[in-house]
Amino acid sequence: MELVHKADPGDYKTVDPQKFVVGINGTKYFTLGDVAKVGGSYNMFLQTSLPPSLRFYDPDQETYDSSQTAFKATFPRGFALEVLQVYSGPPAICYKFRHWGYMEGPFKEYEPTGELVEFFGISVVELDENSKVVKVEFFCDRGELLSPLMKGKKSDGSASEVPSASACPFMA
Repeated sequence: MELVHKADPGDYKTVDPQKFVVGINGTKYFTLGDVAKVGGSYNMFLQTSLPPSLRFYDPDQETYDSSQTAFKATFPRGFALEVLQVYSGPPAICYKFRHWGYMEGPFKEYEPTGELVEFFGISVVELDENSKVVKVEFFCDRGELLSPLMKGKKSDGSASEVPSASACPFMA
């Protein structure tokens, strides 16, 4: 959470900013500098190998400010992280999580639905000898987050066609 809510890594209490890396779905690892380069945590979590023409949310085109504005507007009461089950203890902690909030504001050109938006995943956290976080891996389906955000009407009044959260765009 410090990664999202503290701008200065020098203020981190639970993370070793010199060693810290974070990975998404077994792909590339990001250092804190890399997270800043891609425009923050939302853009890091929503990295994709989909061709740009198939991206509803394109982290390559978003900045830190634009991503923060989009998600804070969509979830004005917050987008909570809930730990559902802990499978192992330190120094390697594995847990199941739920990230959730109510879509009470627009997301890009889509009107709010007021519905619960949630997605689930697994995370593995590694601690060093000082109990500081040095590595985090997240495993989740980004489509579980993005597809509910496209359920509302578009701001121009047209209906949206929402693909399944796990639908393969190449099989359509």
